[in-house]
Order: sequence, then C-alpha cells, then structure tokens
Amino acid sequence: MAGVFYFSPALLWAAQMLLAARFEALQCERPASTQEGMCHPEDDFTDPKEVNFQVKGFTFSEPFHLIVSYDWLILQSPAKPIFEGDPLVLRCQAWQNWPLTQVTFYRDGSALGPPGPNKEISITIAQKADSGHYHCSAVFRSPGPGSPETASPVALTVHELFRAPVLRVTPSAEPQEGKPVTLSCQTKLPLQRSAARLLFSFYKDGRTVRSRGPSSEFQIPTASEAHSGSYWCEAATEDNQVWKQSPKLEIRVKGPSSSAAPTILTPAPQKPDDPETTSTKPPGPLPPLPTPSSKDANSFSPPQGPDPHLYHQMGVLLKQIQDMRVLLGHLVMELRDLSSHLKLETTKGPAKHE
Repeated sequence: MAGVFYFSPALLWAAQMLLAARFEALQCERPASTQEGMCHPEDDFTDPKEVNFQVKGFTFSEPFHLIVSYDWLILQSPAKPIFEGDPLVLRCQAWQNWPLTQVTFYRDGSALGPPGPNKEISITIAQKADSGHYHCSAVFRSPGPGSPETASPVALTVHELFRAPVLRVTPSAEPQEGKPVTLSCQTKLPLQRSAARLLFSFYKDGRTVRSRGPSSEFQIPTASEAHSGSYWCEAATEDNQVWKQSPKLEIRVKGPSSSAAPTILTPAPQKPDDPETTSTKPPGPLPPLPTPSSKDANSFSPPQGPDPHLYHQMGVLLKQIQDMRVLLGHLVMELRDLSSHLKLETTKGPAKHE
C-alpha cells in the first residue's frame, strides 16, 4: 500500500526556495575563460583580494551567502554589498506571494512610515546613516480578519565608498618662493568599486583654483607670496551623489629674505632721579627730543646690493624706531609733570598746632 506524505506549506516553500537558489548558484553570467568555465558554490572566498581572480585559466564569480528561511514573512535585501550612493530596495516577501496589507517597514525598531499596501521600500541614494537592523510587518489578507506576521530583522550595512581626502603638499607646506609646488588630493576607492571614477577640485581661501577634473594633483610651477593661503580639495563621483572635502591646510610661501629674522632694538631703561636731590619746583617743559624730519625719514635710500628687499625692511624698522622715540618723549614729559604735582601736594600738608 502506497504511503501518503503530508508536508506543511512552510516546508514546501523552504524546499522550493532552496531548489531555486541552488539553480541560481550553478549559473555563470559569461564564459569564465577560453577553456571550459565552471563555478564552485562550495568555495567561500572571503578575501576581497581574491574577487574575480583566475587560477589555472579559470575565473571565479563573486561569492555570496545564501540564507533559507521557513518564516511566513521575510525581508529581502540586496545580496551584494551596498556602498554610499547606491540605490537600496527592500522587499517584504510573503509565503507563495500571498496578498499582504498594512505593510510597515522598520529600522532599529522605529517605523519608517505608516502602514500601507506597498511591499517595497526604496532609498534612492544610500548613506552610512541608513545602516541598521531592518524588518517588516504585514497582515495576510484572507476572507477572515487576517493574520498579522512579522519578519525577522536583517542587518544591513552601507559601506563607505571612499574616505574623506587628505591634502598633501610637496615639497612642504612652507615652500620657497620661485620653487614648484604640487598639491595632491589623496583618497582611495574599495576594491569592489575600483572601476568607479572620481573627480577632484581644489580651493583656496573660499574660491576655486581648479574645477572638477580626473587628476588628483594640482601644480604651481613657480610659487610666490600670492600663493600663500588656506587650501583644501574635494573628491566626488561623476554623478556627484557622493562628495567629500579634505581638512584645510595652510600654505605659506617663504620669500628670499624670510630666513633672516629682523633685529629688534630695545631702548635701555632710564635710571630714576634721586628723590633727595630733586627740587620741589615744578620743572619747566623739557626740550623736545630730536626727531628726524620727514625729509630725513623719506630720504632713506637703500644702497645698491644683491637684496633690495632686506634694505626696504631695514628702512621700515628705522621709521618705527623713530616714531617710538617720539612717543617715549611725550610719555616722559607727562610722567614728570605728574611727579611734580604729587610732590607739591605732599609739601602742603596740614598745619601743626602749637
């Protein structure tokens, strides 16, 4: 007598999904090489360096992890890694595509919207902030009141497409005037997206010095003091969906005489007068300190030499010293007037009673 076997709908659905997945795993999209191609689903190549590698004339496909579930409701997520800028689609799938209603999607326990009939939710441009644990809930439509079900959470990570670039300067951030300078905007794409293309821009003090281009370097053939400033760069994808800026970097171009530090002359302190020999009579106005006339100050002519910039700095320093002497003269006069006034007040003390 032939036996009769009964299988639950969940078990039949799991077997169907397993067979379908097995069929997909044994298919290759294109011939692996000139020789007979083959795929090896039992091999798990987890090293990213081994993606799309060749061994003895064979090319292996990218590995993926297959998870077979026997739940009534599951959340389907992309099998390949998701990077910044990629579109992200999540689907709330019921057993045997059973009609659903009041579908709700959640991230980290919070609902992403009100319940509705849509079994899919899409994110046009994925960002790192979209990473989290997702799940969905829905009600199976039936002639009766319906059965609410909840899918198991699925961990989803949005990987960084590339790190924020770093601006490097060659030979240094303080180059010598007249020398070439090279700015390099350094970042790197992951191996899975090595075929992508980045465009680079360079900025100085809030304005663009070179607009978007494929080269990650910006060259200044002959540096001058006008090239000093705050620089930063930007790396972006061709569709400008992902773009990141580098931290700012100060560049100071040194002139030919910047190595020689100017000498600062400090006047010697004056010795105060002896209070015992100081007269109580208010002194008259002091003779003005000798100050060079404007004719003398402007008549400074640097001698001919190999470095006229140095003589110009010396002329400016001499003018500052002369102005300081004038200010010190006025300050000494005011201090002496104040000292005489205080001494007169001291001598006019209260009269003594006999």
